[in-house]
Amino acid sequence: MADMMEYKCPSCGGAMEFDSTTQKMKCPYCDTEMEVAQYQQMKEKAEGNAGGNPGGDTGGNNENWSDMGNNQWMEGEADGIRVYACQSCGGEIVADANTGATSCPFCGNRVVMKGQFAGDLKPDYIIPFKKDKKAAKAAYFNHLKGKKYLPKVFKKENHVDEMKGVYVPFWIFDVDAEGSVAYNGERITKWRNGDTEYTKTEMYSMQRGGNLSFARVPADGSRKMDDTLMESIEPFEFREAVPFQAAYLAGYMADRYDMDMEERMERARERVKKATEDAFRKTLPHMDRVTVASSNVNVCNARYWYVLYPVWILNTTWNGEKFTFAMNGQSGKLVGNLPMDKKKFWIGVSVRGGIIGLVIYLLLWIIALM
Repeated sequence: MADMMEYKCPSCGGAMEFDSTTQKMKCPYCDTEMEVAQYQQMKEKAEGNAGGNPGGDTGGNNENWSDMGNNQWMEGEADGIRVYACQSCGGEIVADANTGATSCPFCGNRVVMKGQFAGDLKPDYIIPFKKDKKAAKAAYFNHLKGKKYLPKVFKKENHVDEMKGVYVPFWIFDVDAEGSVAYNGERITKWRNGDTEYTKTEMYSMQRGGNLSFARVPADGSRKMDDTLMESIEPFEFREAVPFQAAYLAGYMADRYDMDMEERMERARERVKKATEDAFRKTLPHMDRVTVASSNVNVCNARYWYVLYPVWILNTTWNGEKFTFAMNGQSGKLVGNLPMDKKKFWIGVSVRGGIIGLVIYLLLWIIALM
């Protein structure tokens, strides 16, 4: 059993990385490139551990939730993958042995190597990074444009260099849903007759029901990642997912999931329920206001997989408040809230007020001289 997982270049012996631009393994020293599958085969052959898909279904099911993956690591496959633990927030990230992890992508504080990876399920699929760090930085600075009262720390180049590429764990679900939803609707008509304005409100009760199918409903498997933040950078295009191979981690990190499928299926149910209500709502006649009176949505024939999605993450703290920015490493969509430097704002207000006051004074002085 190997002590380290190394991605050595077959030409010069340097450490190869997964290149998001070419979608290949690339050596930064001699520019040798290889397809991931080709490199993996060469590596397995060199280790005398070629081939073979493990048999058996590890999933079982919970009610009617069926595991469609094969989550067992092959013997020796996880050797050398390291776990880094944050001394501040307690977060754990997974990376290959060549990754120099120096700061936590979740809180920005120091991380230390905890030990060899073991125990978690093997991901079924992974969407490789398509956007590199250069693209992530460009999207971040574009997000800052026009923000006059932004604290200086957010624009510092060395601060942005702390942006980390992390594979975030997700549980994804294929779901069939059957639902019955009752809506209350209002149609409001207003008119005038002379000086009098009249308002007529018509109340409606409407019912909709039917069956819907949903594909690849995602729910992130990390407590450290805010659900709203992760859902804001959707969608991830699953058609570009590939069967998981550890080589895709080269040069990146992976968040270690701490929420299992049973915990996350509740989030999937919530999203399916809301999506069903919204879909039925679109079939209603035009109303000025519509509210849900009652909703009964049942999930059936649900299937799930464990996958890794690419995310660029930048965390910073300002005035004791944490600010997180996340970018979809596949599409480039970036989200994140920005603070306002109140001191800079009031200085700006004072300067503008002084200028306006001076202009008014000069105008009055000129008028007095005329």
